[in-house]
Amino acid sequence: MQVDLNADVAESTDDLALLDVVTSANVCCGAYAGGIELMLAACTLAVERGVAIGAQVGYADPEGFGRRPVEVEPDELVESLREQIDLLAEIADSVGGHVVYVKPHGALYNTIVTDERQATAVVEAIAPYGLPLLGLPHAASLRIASADGMPVVTEGFADRAYRPDGTLVPRSEPGAVHDDAATVVAQALRLAPQVESLCVHGDSPGALDLARAVRAGLEDAGHTVRAFA
Repeated sequence: MQVDLNADVAESTDDLALLDVVTSANVCCGAYAGGIELMLAACTLAVERGVAIGAQVGYADPEGFGRRPVEVEPDELVESLREQIDLLAEIADSVGGHVVYVKPHGALYNTIVTDERQATAVVEAIAPYGLPLLGLPHAASLRIASADGMPVVTEGFADRAYRPDGTLVPRSEPGAVHDDAATVVAQALRLAPQVESLCVHGDSPGALDLARAVRAGLEDAGHTVRAFA
């Protein structure tokens, strides 16, 4: 079975080493962290290593690292997300790469699981690019995107705790983030048959070692770890 392994990168210099392990890179587009220099470094390394480049878009909220819900008018959200994608596309093109998918970040990712208004705005923002949208399998954003003929990619999280309804446990709650390698690998193996892409967060404790363990665990179990795009 084939599965993609992705990670959030270009949020800081510490996460760029993950590009030696993952097959897809969710490159922070500067709205909530990072910046042009980190985006350029991430895209350059991704091209060199054959890693797929994705636009990690989010709320323009650097103080909250994009992890605080934001009430924003749909038109404003569409404009902001397109600006983020366009910036990354320009940077990726400058080093011989291309943006091949979009993944919302943090609070935006979680909001559009159930918020139809913002989910619709996200789909509207991405639609002209014809790019796949990553999200939780049951998310409103993926349902709306699919109905509009947009390609979607289902995603699971190796290092995050889940609620019984399939949503992620909020980071404000104890145990929301897994940092034990055995637990993370076991969850990756459980989720792999159910999704097309697996995520390991770049800012999790010991993220690089966790990503290596997940990739090794997947390959040892007979999975082909390869970018979906």
